[in-house]
Amino acid sequence: MNGPELESSPVVSDREIDDVVDAVLRASRVLVSVAARSLAGVTNTVTLPQYRALVVLASRGPQNAGALADALGVHVSTLTRLCDRLVNKDLVVRRESSSSRREVELSLTARGRRLVKSVTERRRREIAAIVARVPASRRPAMVRALQTFGEAAGEAEESSWLPGWSDE
Repeated sequence: MNGPELESSPVVSDREIDDVVDAVLRASRVLVSVAARSLAGVTNTVTLPQYRALVVLASRGPQNAGALADALGVHVSTLTRLCDRLVNKDLVVRRESSSSRREVELSLTARGRRLVKSVTERRRREIAAIVARVPASRRPAMVRALQTFGEAAGEAEESSWLPGWSDE
């Protein structure tokens, strides 16, 4: 797990959990809108599920089909069709796995990395504009809460996979 270990909470009331869930749902509506707008320029290139596969490959590196299907919560046959389309669009490449000749490893192409980077940069600009409207005194609490939420969900930190990308 990245960052500090998540601590188990002592007894938490249902109301407290409901308040957190309501706040996360409200924030998720905003973030879904931001995500949709950031993808608007590439919807003729990829669908949302295809883009999510690209992000998983960008954040976790090359994956075999089973691992990528698990990460996306889809059946391997669904993933195979999705990857066929991404390979045809030159966003993903299939290679024989170095650990097993029976496995295929999926990884991003330079074009796939550029697409994820471009969408992520668009998304970062829009989120930065929203965060700029949050009072400065409340931002540290936001950072801690959102980092804890991301850790609980098992999501890689943004800084661990985006900066320093090359276009190979």
